[in-house]
This record gives sequence, C-alpha cells and structure tokens, in this order.
Amino acid sequence: MWVDDVFSVDDVVHVVARTRDTAVLCPDCAAPSQRVHSAYERHLADGPVGDQPVRIDLSVRRLYCENTACPRRTFVEQVDGLTVRYGRQTPAFRRVLEAVAVALAGRCGARFATILHSVVSRMTLLRLVMAMPDPSWTVPKVLGVDDFATRRGQHYGTVLIDCETSQPLDLLPGRDATTLAVWLRAHPGSEIICRDRAGSYADGARTGAPHAIQVADPFHLLQNLGTAVERCVRQHNACLKTPEADENGIVHIPFAEPEHTTKEMSPIEARLRQRHAIIHSLLDQGHGIREIARELHMGGNTVRKAARAETPEQILNGRHQPRPSQLDPFKDHLDRRWAEGQTNAILLHQELKELGYPGSYQIISDYLRPRRRQRIRIVGPAQPGVRQVTGWMMRNPDHLRDDEREQFTGVLARCPELTAAERLVRSFAEMLATRSGQHLKDWTVAVQAENLPGLHTFAHGLEKDWDAVLQGLTTRWNSGPVEGRVNHIKMIKRQMFGRAKLPLLRKRVLLTAARPQARPVTAGEAR
Repeated sequence: MWVDDVFSVDDVVHVVARTRDTAVLCPDCAAPSQRVHSAYERHLADGPVGDQPVRIDLSVRRLYCENTACPRRTFVEQVDGLTVRYGRQTPAFRRVLEAVAVALAGRCGARFATILHSVVSRMTLLRLVMAMPDPSWTVPKVLGVDDFATRRGQHYGTVLIDCETSQPLDLLPGRDATTLAVWLRAHPGSEIICRDRAGSYADGARTGAPHAIQVADPFHLLQNLGTAVERCVRQHNACLKTPEADENGIVHIPFAEPEHTTKEMSPIEARLRQRHAIIHSLLDQGHGIREIARELHMGGNTVRKAARAETPEQILNGRHQPRPSQLDPFKDHLDRRWAEGQTNAILLHQELKELGYPGSYQIISDYLRPRRRQRIRIVGPAQPGVRQVTGWMMRNPDHLRDDEREQFTGVLARCPELTAAERLVRSFAEMLATRSGQHLKDWTVAVQAENLPGLHTFAHGLEKDWDAVLQGLTTRWNSGPVEGRVNHIKMIKRQMFGRAKLPLLRKRVLLTAARPQARPVTAGEAR
C-alpha cells in the first residue's frame, strides 16, 4: 500500500492511499491475478490521532479471476490488517468498538464512542457484539449450575460455569431438568456437578451425566437449615415473651410516684430564695428597710414584702394565686379516681357530667396534664421477634453483641426445645466448617430424637439427597463461583435496564468474563 497524501480538513485527518500493482490471490481458488476489472475508493475510520478522527481514503482494485474453473468471476483485493469485506472501520478500530460494545452495550456505548471520535449507532454496536464469536472453552472437570432471573418471579434461566476457573460456559433458557440434561449430553465429560438443592437440577444432572458426582452447595444447606429453624422458633413463639411482659410483649418499668420525686428548682425560684435569705440576714444585723433597698438596688416594697414573709414559700405561693374554677368542687373526685388508676380524661369527663359538672373536657385535660408528665411510662426492650431469634441461632455466637447474647440466653433458658435446636445448629455448622460429613448420620439421628418437627422435615430432605449432601459436607467444591457469576449477570441486566433478551445477555456475559485478546480476522471477513 502506498500513502499519497495526508491532510486535515474540518478537524478530520485524511490519509489518501492506494494499493500496489501486484498480483492478488483469488479468495476462492487462490489463483494469482493481475487483470484489473475496475477500481474504486473505500473510506475507512481509524483510531483518533492528536484528538482528531482519522479517515483513510483507500483506492482498491477489483480483479478478474483468470481460473475458468472458479465460480467467482471478480473479486476485490484486501489489505491485510487494514480492510475486511464490507468493513467501514479498520480491524484495530473495530476491536476498540467491540470492546466498547461488550462493556457498555447500545446507547451508553454510542455515547462513549463520540469521545473516540466515532459516530456509531446503538444498533451497530449491538450487531458487533452479536457477531463476535463465543470464547473457546473445554468441558470442565467441575461444572457449576444455578438459576438466575431474567424477570424475577416469572422467567428464569440457567447459568453454567467452570468452577475451577470461574469462566461462564453458557446461559440456557429455563431451569427445568430437560434443558440441563440436553446440554450435559451435548457436552459430556464433567466429573463433578455443583448445584443447589433444587430437584430439577438433580434430575437433570442424573439424566444427562449419570456418572458425574453431584455436590449439594453448603451455603444452600445452611440456608435450608435456617428456614427449618425459623419454623421451630415460630412454633415456640410463646417462649420469646419475658415473664414481666404484658399481652403485647412490652415490659413496663415502674416510675416513682410524684411525691417521691425531687422537682428541679427554676431560676426564678432560686433567685427569690436567695433574695429572701439575704434580706433576713441584713435585718438580723440591725439594718433598716431603706438601707437594705439602697444597698441591694431594690425597690422598698420588694424588700418590705420579703421582710414580712417568714419563709420563701410565702413569696412563691403568693406570686400566682389560682383563680376560682368550675372544677374546684370536683377535684377531690378526680384525685381519687386518678389514684385508683383511671387516667382517661374522656371517661372522667363523662363521670363528672353525671355528678353535675358544667365545664368542658379541656379544663379536665389541663388539670391532669402535669400529672401525665410525671407518670411517663417507661417501656423496656420489646421481646425479640422470630426472625431475630433465628438470626441469633444461625450466627456465630462470638459475633453477637452483649445485649443480643443476654436476650438470647434468656430465651433459651425459658424454652428447652429451642435449646436443643441451638445445640443441633451448632453441631451442623461445625460439620460445615470442618468438612466432617461422616458425622451426618449421627446428626440426623439426634434430630429425630428431639421434639422439633421443623428440623425433622429438614433431616428428611437430607436423606432424599444423601449422596450430594454428603459430598457437600466433605469436599471443597461449592457453588460460590456460580453465585458470583449470578451477581455479574444481575449487574449486566441493570446496566441494560432489564430490557436485554437472553441472546444478547448471554453474549455479553460470556464476552465480559473472557480475557481481552486480539481477535484475528477470519477468512469470511477477509473475503
């Protein structure tokens, strides 16, 4: 290829080039040819240079195939590494757009492409993604299977990954046994299959790969145990209530009566008491009223009033004299009823009306308001809920706070059945942590010996899937990598606002997980 000129027009770098006059091989029969049919100019977009887009104006030839036995009559010469058939970008820039499309998909990728000085539509980027070949992989030794939601609660799919490398292998529509069995028969060779407790995957693995070892995921085993423990706690909900609690499970802490409480002194009362003490001290020393008023910068009447009062209470009580009220004849009845425990002002108002009270409800409410402030009901901590106690039982005891451990200990002390359940949960968790599945049989026997129907159902389910459960409690394989891949699928779904169909979702999941590498131009593209 010869470069004839390089210039810039409207902030676009143009590279004018043409091919050499050499023999070109026919793409079908590989016969050399120099017989020119015609020539035309191609315009290729390339990566930007100096923050300016680059366009290559390349003159290419169309040649005759001189092999009479070849079905192709003419063909266009291609420049290796620069042109592909029907391509409007160079292979290098196409790989950049493919990376953008895989990472950002349609609209977001089109917006990002403008930064790369390339005007490309969202549909073009999606076509680039769908045209890319799937990453190559070999049948894994350890296969991970799990379901994911394309639309939660309605449509689901199945994801399969290599548990040793965490590479996703395929996304299948549906989560039934037939779909998994067909895929396993088409890709034989897996020795271990990690799955959850779903019966459809167990049947599909048994049908499609009968010689493979099935492993029940330990996390799902613990999750199923948590569900069984919650049923047990719910059956003994009465044990969660503390003995001091009322019918609503609320503990009331008694409050001291008003006569035993010390009222906080207000600043005005403190000032009046101090003034009374000073004035009486000066009077005892023989000073007169005028002399004291002049010395303390007070009015004569103020000093005279304090001098006449033998105690500070006489000044305080005289400052706000209560006015006569319609409630005065009935206050004794109100005080007696309040002491008996009747604190409802509406009911008290009805009683006083029957006794001849002519006033309103508001007067009674205002009279009782100071007493209500002094009779604040202090509520202790509420009883723990079913799920809260289940969480305490399923968690590591060392991770509980002091108050949680205290409440949990009180619950166990009141319920021997939950104490037995807590002991069984701890032993099962120890089996999971130490991979000592050989003790599973003893554990199920211990469960059957207790009066815990929820755990009986859980143990019965383990016996139905005994071999897979035993492998899950013994081997190191689990569905952790599969769950991580499911989270990756959720992220890609949210990035496309949940509008991607399964083919596009599958392509992006497989390609984003593959290592980035230079993709060679295929023979079909070269033609």
